Amino acid sequence: MYQLAKSVKPPVFATIRHMSLINQTVLMSGVDYFSVEELNPYSDRGNQPDKLKAAEEFLAIQAALQSSGVTVVRVDSPTSCQDGIYTANWGLCRGDKAILSSLPNMRAGEEIYAREALEAEGFEVIPAPYLFSGQGDALPCGNLLFAGQTYRTDPRMHKFIADELGFEIVSLEAVPELDEEGMPVINKVTGLPNSYFYDIDLAISVLTPELIAWCPEAFTPESQAKIRRLTSVEKIEVSLEEALEGFACNLISTGETVVMSNHAPELQKAIEEHGLKVITPEITELAKGGGYIRCTTLTLANQ
Repeated sequence: MYQLAKSVKPPVFATIRHMSLINQTVLMSGVDYFSVEELNPYSDRGNQPDKLKAAEEFLAIQAALQSSGVTVVRVDSPTSCQDGIYTANWGLCRGDKAILSSLPNMRAGEEIYAREALEAEGFEVIPAPYLFSGQGDALPCGNLLFAGQTYRTDPRMHKFIADELGFEIVSLEAVPELDEEGMPVINKVTGLPNSYFYDIDLAISVLTPELIAWCPEAFTPESQAKIRRLTSVEKIEVSLEEALEGFACNLISTGETVVMSNHAPELQKAIEEHGLKVITPEITELAKGGGYIRCTTLTLANQ
């Protein structure tokens, strides 16, 4: 159900540089109630997922992670929650603390399940005081945190996260979806602005604490400049085509192995050239809800 892509032998410097492991324990739920609502620009209620195939895709992601040494904590699918499979949006964890997400109206029912799951894992759960899309909009990279805003996360959350969890925040904003007149599109279900990169994990990914992949065209000029100024991380650029059509950036890495889209050959090649192994499960049904590989996992512990 998934294939291990042929990897190149890394040079000695790459082996040393990529020793830091990340995403070693993750939380996953299931596809029991998965369906498509018009929550984002990818969603089309008339294009419902094949449940059996979606379940196979989900299990392929889980198997790929486990074969890479990741501990997967499974919880039941949230009852009647169509997006409950996307646990990345449930919170943000660091140490023994977890900031609980505050989700858009159609997903608010997931919050109680998220709280229970995080408390069961021993976290001190801290409610978000403002709209917050969890790890979908907040990607740790060592002590840095790439944090999105405007579409699913209130910008005031950035200071709150810094105060509670101690991250150094890199505040970013993706480009909006525009109508024919060049005006921002407002989602009719959530009442929030739309973007094809409504969560930051669709536009940027952390491969190791020293290496990221990102799509420059997904970000506003100001955010592009912030990323380019970073000197602590090496950067792989992702094309807009692979980011949009292949969900290229929505991947999960252990620091040694990357589980990613099999519709992003240029990014895959670049990742392999940096000495990382790649596993590419076939994903079609999960993408119908606007989510992909990274979206199905919430990192509980990096080590």
